[in-house]
Amino acid sequence: MSTIQEAIKNNILILDGAMGTMLQRYNFSEEDFRGDRFKDFPHSLKGNNDLLSITQPKAIKEVHAAYFEAGADIVETNTFSSTTIGMADYHLEDLVYELNYESAKIAREVADEFTAKNPNKPRFVAGSVGPTNRTASMSPDVNDPGYRAVTFDDLRIAYKQQVEALMDGGCDLLLVETIFDTLNAKAALFAIEEVKDERNIDIPIMVSGTITDASGRTLSGQTVEAFLVSVSHIPLLSVGFNCALGADLLKPYLQTLSHNTSFNVSAHPNAGLPNAFGEYDETPEEMQAQIKTYLDDNLVNIIGGCCGTTPNHIKLIADIAKDYKPRVSTATM
Repeated sequence: MSTIQEAIKNNILILDGAMGTMLQRYNFSEEDFRGDRFKDFPHSLKGNNDLLSITQPKAIKEVHAAYFEAGADIVETNTFSSTTIGMADYHLEDLVYELNYESAKIAREVADEFTAKNPNKPRFVAGSVGPTNRTASMSPDVNDPGYRAVTFDDLRIAYKQQVEALMDGGCDLLLVETIFDTLNAKAALFAIEEVKDERNIDIPIMVSGTITDASGRTLSGQTVEAFLVSVSHIPLLSVGFNCALGADLLKPYLQTLSHNTSFNVSAHPNAGLPNAFGEYDETPEEMQAQIKTYLDDNLVNIIGGCCGTTPNHIKLIADIAKDYKPRVSTATM
């Protein structure tokens, strides 16, 4: 079985696009989210996309397959919010292990089907580890700046449970993504290292931060360089950015990152910025043209899409990326 470390030396790898964007097309009702198993659950479950891995697994499988058909090498598990912290909003904390395990299992099955069809293009599963809806670095209360809604240990314990289940379900790598607070990410990385030590195994790790606006900083105030220093203590498969910005606005920050790290670099930007209705209008052709400038400038080793992107976006990105060699770092860090 080819490993992702081997594959990334030979080609620019294609990451999938948005899971949420695709699931919205199904127009699932409250009853669909509940399925038979949760039909009498006392709280609303609509909007809990991660739960669909249990109640609508066929839809999750179809989304993964659509991205592999489009040319993706890597799909992310449907587990962006699958921690006890994320699931507390839905009163489903007890379901966390099962959510992650089943999501990983679904993605693994689809990846293996596509690899079997074309062994020369192995497909990989990235366990998606989201940022949670709390921040360890900042207070949610402007009147009490010293208050924290979550501690490092709270996060470490929650992430460890998620990571164990993702590994058990068959992930090839872990993607700590959409990082707006690097302290949260450091808790996730600490938890991953704990699991690796306990199981005496290694697993590749991707880290992907989020630049929230034109200041060029994460939400917790770090510059690109500061973010990079904060996560570089652990051997990473890649470091990169996703979400918040479209490909054009993300490029200068990717340039800074690429010039300062010897790690592989990843990017999965949004399909532009959202319109007044919160929807993304950037066409696959527009996004392809912007991603081409990344490739021309030797910026990335892994490229995909975030909010608003679809298999059509990923197909055009994959079509152009195959004509380029992977980024070779000249950085010394």
